[in-house]
Amino acid sequence: MKTIKVLVSGNVQGVGFRYFVKSYADNLKVSGYARNLPDGRVEALLQGDGVSIDTLLNHIKKGPRFSSVASVDWDEVENAVIQNGFVTG
Repeated sequence: MKTIKVLVSGNVQGVGFRYFVKSYADNLKVSGYARNLPDGRVEALLQGDGVSIDTLLNHIKKGPRFSSVASVDWDEVENAVIQNGFVTG
């Protein structure tokens, strides 16, 4: 099981970005969350198998149709316990 915290910057709020991440996360059986930050970025915490996390990261780097992803930064998180499922907030 792999857990990472992701920070996405660019035009990623108000364009369906969190729903986009949730949709792929649900399909890939990745748990966690995606939420807007006050500074305009989106933060996501992702937990799942390594292949699913890598696949989801590739989708996040592209973003949904009306977004414009400027950068995606992530760090691995140790000993994180996340409930099953993916939520947006």
